[in-house]
Order: sequence, then structure tokens, then C-alpha cells
Amino acid sequence: FSCNLSDLLCSFLGLLYQEYRDKSTREEIETRRLQDSQTDPEETSPSEETPSEAEPTSTIENKAPPQINLLRNSNSRFNLWQDLPEVQSSGVLSILQPDEIKLQEAMFELVTSEASYYKSLNLLVSHFMENERLKKILHQSEAHILFSNVLDVMAVSERFLLDLEQRVEENIVISDVCDIVYQHTVNHFSVYITYVSNQTYQERAYKQLLQDKPAFREVISQLELDPKCKGLSFSSFLILPFQRITRLKLLVQNILKKVEEKSDRESTALDAHKELETVVKACNEGVRKMSRTEQMISIQKKLEFKIKSVPIISHSRWLLKQGELQQMNGPKTSRTLRTKKLFREIYLFLFNDLLVICRQIPGDKYQVFDSAPRGLLRVEELEDQGQSLANVFILRLLENADDREASYMLKASSQSEMKRWMISLAPNRRTKFVSFTSRLVDCPQIQCVHPYVAQQPDELSLELADVLNILDKTDDGWIFGERLHDQERGWFPSSIGEEILNPKIRAQNLKECFRVHKSDDSQRRKLGSRNRQ
Repeated sequence: FSCNLSDLLCSFLGLLYQEYRDKSTREEIETRRLQDSQTDPEETSPSEETPSEAEPTSTIENKAPPQINLLRNSNSRFNLWQDLPEVQSSGVLSILQPDEIKLQEAMFELVTSEASYYKSLNLLVSHFMENERLKKILHQSEAHILFSNVLDVMAVSERFLLDLEQRVEENIVISDVCDIVYQHTVNHFSVYITYVSNQTYQERAYKQLLQDKPAFREVISQLELDPKCKGLSFSSFLILPFQRITRLKLLVQNILKKVEEKSDRESTALDAHKELETVVKACNEGVRKMSRTEQMISIQKKLEFKIKSVPIISHSRWLLKQGELQQMNGPKTSRTLRTKKLFREIYLFLFNDLLVICRQIPGDKYQVFDSAPRGLLRVEELEDQGQSLANVFILRLLENADDREASYMLKASSQSEMKRWMISLAPNRRTKFVSFTSRLVDCPQIQCVHPYVAQQPDELSLELADVLNILDKTDDGWIFGERLHDQERGWFPSSIGEEILNPKIRAQNLKECFRVHKSDDSQRRKLGSRNRQ
């Protein structure tokens, strides 16, 4: 087995990570569709379950570690660990329990996907970064911003892949991979934080180079047309590290769902998952911090205070939502007035800890006439009040800029916009459906079948195969959801997903989610009891 491993891995180099990831997530979607259509999901046979059963986020996976002919035929479904000639001829399939075979598949996919990812990284470096024409066009500082520390990232991936390959060579039945994931995450994966934190500058530099340097644009276009790139764009290679570190966490989650409970392998998987989650959060924070700082500076320049000035820029403050609403003039009881003159435009800037209420004035400026801490906001919906008061809600400031209570009757442009403002202004307000963290036995769920990129701060970017609990929905096509794998919340169009109708599948999704995050829960309980003391 070990002697032929390198040759067999070489046969797997057909797919780039982007292709591998896309195929994997689409198989996962189809598997869920199949399970959801069954009256008894427990009757699902092992052959109907793909090794990527629980990987909602995408990434880039493809070189060829110890996986042996994993993708012998790139036009068919993935060849699995159990399809390998060495595995089939060994007789282990007749000995192992079905659950252990599923676990082998999950560990096998982590290895093969890292190989695919390494191949794509190698192409980014050898085909783009080291291209002689490109090096002559780019200034050293431009190249540094564009490629950042990708050489460090590739070196880390190679070292990681070699250790995984060695583990697979040890025995045809893989003992574990999460211990290797844990060691590399703790000791080496900080390079991902450096790379991803540079993303804002990287995107800006790339757009600027395309705009300002025709020669750069021409070379990139020619390099993208090379058959080696499989029709994939240069930018799809640049985002590989962020996609991979996120995907890796999901691959470990998939393993964690399949290991025996209270076993050493479960403990190792929980440790690896916890460390990966720390790295992923640091990556996300690195990206957000850069864009948030610039955004806060821009907002500060636009505000003019009619009241006592409030310092806007703070390291711990960021924008949650901004936009125009209609403020109703006169007392709340004036329900007989029906003309639009009832309302005048106001503009809200909602930060994570502060609300600023303004009126727009000439010169793209905003005059602030009230404010309040976000924790002192309350909202109340007006229902069945007739067309003139449709999508109207009451915003109460328990303590405003004048240290008094103040109320505003506000009208939104649509039902979804009203609900989005209400949830953002008062995040602890009860939603239509209860959150997954309440340990509800059942809750509406949706599976993402079309990727979505957030357009507003209160929206959630989604990857293929993400599964979310539905917390609220509107009549005009928006859903407020909580993603199971990381508990991130936000709005997205209902058109990007398919609701999961089978209650047994929903219950299974929740059960797996509770298990993955149980170490987080116990930590939260410890903190909670410590705080109560």
C-alpha cells in the first residue's frame, strides 16, 4: 500500500481544489435532497451517503495525498476509500461496521481535499506569482500585497499533507487524522490569519492593477486561458486559503459527527475543532477589522451634531445597519390621517453599541438630532392598522441624548425592511421561531443551493450546502436564519435555499450540531456560573 501511494496520489491530480469543492458540496446537497424525500431517513443506505455529508462551506481541495485513485473518473461521483483496490482486496470491508466505514470516508476526504488544495496553491505560485512577465510588470510592493505570505501558506500545507500521507501509509484502516490537524493548527496555521487579514488590501490592489495597468490585465487574462487553470479565474486562486481554513473546520465537524461518543477520537476531534474555530474567528476578525475601521472613519466625516457630540470612532464599535426610514409626525393615536405628508424622512446609523438618528442635509452629510445606547432600545410592531400604517413600528429610546425617554413611530419601505430593522435594533426580541441554542426539538430548516454574498451588514453570506435554522421570514421573500455550523445569524433571500421538510432530518441536523459544539456549551456554562458568583 505505502509503496504505491505516491504514484496513486499522482493519478488524483485531475481536479483543482475549486472543482473538487464544488463537486463535493453539490453531492452533499443531492444527498440531503434524497434523505429529505424519504419517509424514514433512517433507511438511508451507506452507499447513499457521501463522505462530504457535513460540509456546508466551500473551499478548494485537490492535489493528491494518500488517497489512491480517489477520482479515477472525474465525470462520475467521487471514488471513496472503500472503492480503493487495496481496501477491497484486503477484506476489511467485511469486518468493519458501517459506522466505521463512514468514519474512514470522512477522514479520507480530509486527506484528499488537502492534496487538491495543495495542487491549486502550487498553481497559484508557479503559474501566476512566478511568471516572469508578471514579475516585470509588478512593483515589489504590489506583488507583496497581491500574494502576501502565500509561500508560507503553501509550505504549511505541504508539511500538513506529508504528515497526513504518512498516517495513511501506516495502515489501510486510518487510525485518526484529527490529532495531526490539532498539532498543525496550534503550531503552524497562524499563517492563515496573516494571509486572510490582508484580504481587503489584496482585493483593492487587484482591482486597481486591472484598472491602471493594461499590461497586467493582459497577462492575467492570458494566464487564465491556460488549460492548467480549467477556466478558473485568478481571483478564485487568491481566495483559496480563506476557503480552505473554513472548509477544514467543516471536515473535522464531519469526522466528529461520526466518531464514537466519549472515545479518544471524539476528544481529539473536539480539540482540533476548537483550535480551528479559533483560527477561523481570527481570520474573520482580521478581515472585518480592516474594513470596519475605514467605514467608521468615513461615517464620522459625514456626521454633524445638532446635539452634544458623540465620539463615533472606537476600536470596539462597528456598523450593523444604516438606512432611511419615514418618521410619523404627530401623536401615535392620529390614525385618521392617511396622506404621505404624515411622514418625514430620517436616517439611522445603528452600531453594535449605539444608535444615531439623523436627517440628511446637503453635501452628503447627516445632522444628528438624537442618539441612545443600543442596550436601551425597545421596539414594538403595529399590526392591522390599515394601509397607511403598514410596515410601521414604534422605536422607544429608554434614555436618549437628553437623558429622557423618547418614542418614534417609524415606517419602513417593506415588511422585510421593517423586520430587519426591528431585529437589528432589539436583537434579544423573540423571533417567530426559536433559536437552535434553545435546544428546541424541532425548528424550520433550509439548505443553501445557490451561494449568496451579503449586500448589507445584517445579511449573511452563504455557501453551497450550508444548513440554517429559520428564525423568522417575511411575506416578500426574506429569511432570518442561524447557520448550524457556526451559529452566525443574518438575513438572506428565500430563493437561494430549499426548506428541509423531513422532521427526522432536521432533528438529526440539530443533534449533530449540539454534539459538535458541546465543548463550547460546557465552557459557556462554566462562564455563566462564574459570572453569577
